[in-house]
Amino acid sequence: MQSIDTEIPFLSARPLVLVLSPGDETYRGYCLEQVATAYDVVLLTGAEPSWEKPFIVDHAVVDLSDPAALLAGGRALAERHDLAGVVTWDEWHLVPTARLARALGLSSTSVEVMRACRNKATARTLFARHGVPSAASMKARTLLEAGLATMTLGYPAVIKPAAFAGSIGVIRVDRPEELPAAFAFASASASRSREDTGVLVEEYLDGPEVSVECVTHRGVTTAVAVTRKDLGPAPYFVETGHTVDAADPLLDQVAPAAAAAVKALGVTDGVQHVELRLVDGRPRLIEVNARVGGDMIGHLVRLATGIDLPKAAADLACGRAPDLTPTRSAAAGIRMLYPDASGTLTARHINQPFAAHTPWLRQIQWIREIGEQLLLPPDGDLFTVRAGFYIVTGRNTAEVTDRLDTAADEITIATRTDR
Repeated sequence: MQSIDTEIPFLSARPLVLVLSPGDETYRGYCLEQVATAYDVVLLTGAEPSWEKPFIVDHAVVDLSDPAALLAGGRALAERHDLAGVVTWDEWHLVPTARLARALGLSSTSVEVMRACRNKATARTLFARHGVPSAASMKARTLLEAGLATMTLGYPAVIKPAAFAGSIGVIRVDRPEELPAAFAFASASASRSREDTGVLVEEYLDGPEVSVECVTHRGVTTAVAVTRKDLGPAPYFVETGHTVDAADPLLDQVAPAAAAAVKALGVTDGVQHVELRLVDGRPRLIEVNARVGGDMIGHLVRLATGIDLPKAAADLACGRAPDLTPTRSAAAGIRMLYPDASGTLTARHINQPFAAHTPWLRQIQWIREIGEQLLLPPDGDLFTVRAGFYIVTGRNTAEVTDRLDTAADEITIATRTDR
């Protein structure tokens, strides 16, 4: 009797989701881990997987900046697997993910809507059209146009790239003489965008900044948490920390504005990180990011509420209704570790007995090594300035804030100024 060896295809009772550009382990590892608890994952990535391997069943490595290569890699994975959906939490790949989903015949918010989310000028136009309170905004291709815009909008004003993220290239201008340097600063970051290299001049919204973590299913948006933000010194908008409280009364106040902004952009399904400021106690929109928030915000939401935003994103990408039932009511916070001055990192440590005997200190994460350069704005940005971060939990915002301050006293960051 003849025996024929055949390759056994991958079989699983769980649906398969393609994750495009998983990001780095430090900030996005929890996203892939949460999705893998409910889905079998195939990865479309720009480098051979390392830390991702325990969470995936297959992968393809392509040049993610090449649309044709990205599409070919996605098609190759679709030929090998019965994909239920495509998802990303990478800001830079929101549009390519929508394009790939459309090419594979999978459900997704449209490419055009994702472009609107990525482009702050388009978003401002749509906010105005749909009556969503936002900031007055004008596009400026030259310094002269920026100057004319400030004559209309007044001072202080905000100068920012039209299509970037992470508050990179965003700067406040208080006086006309500051405008040339500010325009150059914003333009340098804007020139790195693959989508729109323009610069915006906007009305400065004076008030505390928050974000609303939203989940939209079939056009209905649910605000699951509000994140209160801490910013570094002006004129830059460097985020230094975030807190999430499941019982924050501010959520009910800002949820309608966040939902209105999502609707104005035409988003029908997905997870959104909606940024706004409270001006005289009223919400004014900054932008809608059509993804899970960065800076570990999705992880803070889970610690505070039990809701898994990355899993919800995968559910929606696969045409499923996500479970948004809170399973806990607590608070969590993160604080970024920055040097007092730019220079070479010479020391970074935490009091080990404190760390070992403090259960509410959930994580201390170093990002930079001794001897590396840390650069504050304007010479650097969030990718060059952070030495690390730490996360704490507590019963409410007040307790979390107190614990963040307590932990800060046990952590040392030192730099040597290079001359």
